[in-house]
Amino acid sequence: MLLFKCQSCGQVLYFENTICQICGHRIGYLPDMGTLSAVVPDGPNWIALASPDRRYRFCANWEQSACNWMVDTGSGESYCLACQHNRTIPDVSLSDHLRNWQKIEEAKRRLFYSLIRLQLPIPTVVSGDAEPLVFDFPADPPSGPRVKTGHDNGLITIALSEADDARREAARASMGELYRTLLGHFRHEVGHYYWDRLVRDGGQLESFRAVFGDERKDYAVALDQHYQQGAPAGWQNSFVSAYATMHPWEDWAETWAHYLHILDTLEMAGAFGIRIDPGITSDQHMGMNAIFSPMQANDMDVLVKAWLPLTYAINCLNRSMGQPDLYPFMIPPPVVGKLGYIHNLVQGRA
Repeated sequence: MLLFKCQSCGQVLYFENTICQICGHRIGYLPDMGTLSAVVPDGPNWIALASPDRRYRFCANWEQSACNWMVDTGSGESYCLACQHNRTIPDVSLSDHLRNWQKIEEAKRRLFYSLIRLQLPIPTVVSGDAEPLVFDFPADPPSGPRVKTGHDNGLITIALSEADDARREAARASMGELYRTLLGHFRHEVGHYYWDRLVRDGGQLESFRAVFGDERKDYAVALDQHYQQGAPAGWQNSFVSAYATMHPWEDWAETWAHYLHILDTLEMAGAFGIRIDPGITSDQHMGMNAIFSPMQANDMDVLVKAWLPLTYAINCLNRSMGQPDLYPFMIPPPVVGKLGYIHNLVQGRA
């Protein structure tokens, strides 16, 4: 994520801002330009100060305080590039549903920021693509089984209950997970979608199997075995998480999620000009300078060498505030190789 500022007064803005707190201008994100912009009304439309020659309108979900992205008036679209992918949303006449859906949309916009920056395919239903990227955000039914988060041939379901912080934390604790976030769900599930696009449809099955294992392994059997027996001893030496040990598909999706974690966080660190140089040690592995573009990095090793010192520092800062580690994971060499494989696919260097 990059830093943005108000074109009217220069105030630094959060990605989620809808109003500049200093000058009072409305704020909208222009996905075609990759920037937040102060906007001024122009009849039924808006003039973006970042692109004053064009006219925009807010995404239709702006009226529900669920989106701050804008649409070029010439596109004929009512929804922005991110919201066009929604198929099912909850009943927003219920205040709890509306509040939780707003949280889900906030996480989804951060996902789409990265997908657009990486120039990954994001086809919609109307595009005519055989397997568009589509989202459902259903609430649990009054009776019967709870909604399960997952992916199925381009359809990603995120249970509305995952936006309830208390329920999500209870689920994390009961399942023994190191972390559980809405954005993490999005990044993991979209990883399954891009396995279909980049590996299955990209002619990379054999190269994938050489790195992650044979995905033809029975998934249902593997899932049952994982929940009955847990991760194998020593899994930390080869996998980014215990769940990644369950099946090659899950190893890919977990690694994909961490790949997006790394890119987005390093980009933000670079936007802040973060440099780490602990004077207590001469170990070069403890230092980093985030002044580079992780989205265009040629080598995954460059990203990992910057990522590890950054996470050491942030984890120490969190502990100083009595908070758990921001990044409670290790990245052993086999995981670096898996991350590098994904990076090469994304960068078109398979």
